[in-house]
Amino acid sequence: MNLRKFILVLLLATGAGLSHAQSFYLCSQGDTRTTNQISFSNNGSTLNDNIQTSAIDSITIHVPALKFVGGDLSMLTKYEKQGAQYKDKNGSAISDLLSFVSEQGWNTIRVRLFVDPVKGQSITDDANKKEVIQDLDFVKKLGKRIKDAGMLFMLDFHYSDTYADPGKQWTPQDWQSLGATQLKEKIYEYTRDCLQQLKDYGAAPDFIQTGNEISYGMLWGAKGTTDNRCYSTSNANNWNRFFELLQQAGRACREVCPQAKIIIHSERVPKVNVLLDFFDRMKNARIDYDIIGLSYYPYFHGKLSVLDNVLSQLEAKNYGKDIQIVETGYPWKWAIPGTTTDLQTTYPYSNAGQKNYTADLISLLKNHPQVNGLSWWWAEANAKGTSGDLNTGWYNASLFDNETGKALDALYELQNFK
Repeated sequence: MNLRKFILVLLLATGAGLSHAQSFYLCSQGDTRTTNQISFSNNGSTLNDNIQTSAIDSITIHVPALKFVGGDLSMLTKYEKQGAQYKDKNGSAISDLLSFVSEQGWNTIRVRLFVDPVKGQSITDDANKKEVIQDLDFVKKLGKRIKDAGMLFMLDFHYSDTYADPGKQWTPQDWQSLGATQLKEKIYEYTRDCLQQLKDYGAAPDFIQTGNEISYGMLWGAKGTTDNRCYSTSNANNWNRFFELLQQAGRACREVCPQAKIIIHSERVPKVNVLLDFFDRMKNARIDYDIIGLSYYPYFHGKLSVLDNVLSQLEAKNYGKDIQIVETGYPWKWAIPGTTTDLQTTYPYSNAGQKNYTADLISLLKNHPQVNGLSWWWAEANAKGTSGDLNTGWYNASLFDNETGKALDALYELQNFK
């Protein structure tokens, strides 16, 4: 094996699962020489591409920290079917969006998964019905496209028939009659079955969220049920139930996709005490996971200084976990409904304002060494050319102009996180 092939094999064998810079050593003797990030020795001989590894007594390879950047493209298939016209910033047609974003430096794509979105639409607000479509068949096909495009795939289990978030963690309709023990068995079996089917289809996820924005627990029961919510002061039985569900979901992940990184996801960025209490409980319960995932929307959660503060406090806690911003976004035209923090004096609702927000966010994140991931939510929203329900009720914090179909500057800016 020549030196080039040896280094390539070693990097492929180790690099995919790394998040921090690491070094690898073979032997320890001889005169060491260094070229960029590879140091080696062969007792003074000159190395070249054809040298055999048997002639080397020591090799040190330093693998830099990996950064993961991209977006949630859970609606891409539907936009394509309804005829969305994606263009680059100069107006040239984009034939394949996954290939395009890969060329712009993205390496990770996130996709949500509902248990039974057909049933979920019956309890979903009218404004969101068009988005609740991601069943396992949908996700398998999109996941395989992501993997075939050479990118990493982040799977977001909602463990619900509809959107799960801090205010609603409704148990899937078909699971609502299950007792506590049966529900633990069900989440394990469901998680394991989904992952196995994805793996068999060529769409094994590289990151797995075992729940979406689960700050107050999950699988509460039927719509409107609150008995199983988890608060700092809630019944210990609620927390223990929650931990057991997470443990079962995590066990399935480790069995089917042992190389994947498990993400525990919260959005309590402006409520630091609640967030730290949550992850303290994860630590004390010995929950098996790898990454702290955060949602951060400045128009809901506050200025970038709010995020800066919570990241500093998470790092100070020494949980031993990487941190990723798995959801973010900022409007390029109009305010998002329900906006509570108006930042237009700093970041106007414009192409430039959205880009500047993105640049400042990236600068902030680079000051936090534990942060290794950044994902823009609903990045693919684009009504240009669409027919059907996607041509109304536009989401205006995406990375495409709904009127022209052109990519916005923030899409290109994201690659600077790496």
